[in-house]
Amino acid sequence: MKHIIRLLFIIFVVLIAIGYYFKNSGNHPKGDTLIGIAILLGSFVLMPVFIYHRWKDRKVKDYMLTNDNIQKMRDFNDDKKK
Repeated sequence: MKHIIRLLFIIFVVLIAIGYYFKNSGNHPKGDTLIGIAILLGSFVLMPVFIYHRWKDRKVKDYMLTNDNIQKMRDFNDDKKK
């Protein structure tokens, strides 16, 4: 999974760079198209894959504010003040 994310990121950066190169060299429509494709790739492919990779082994309940978690935070703060 790490390799896929790295490959997608490299493709994203290369498309952005080539798009700006074409845009500055006078071929505006092709440069804008490449930049747009890169942004779509980053938004709809790279970010969901990255988020899935980072959150696949985590429990969502650990990050929710439940009464138990609020009590743990209060206990931790009380211990810290002493």
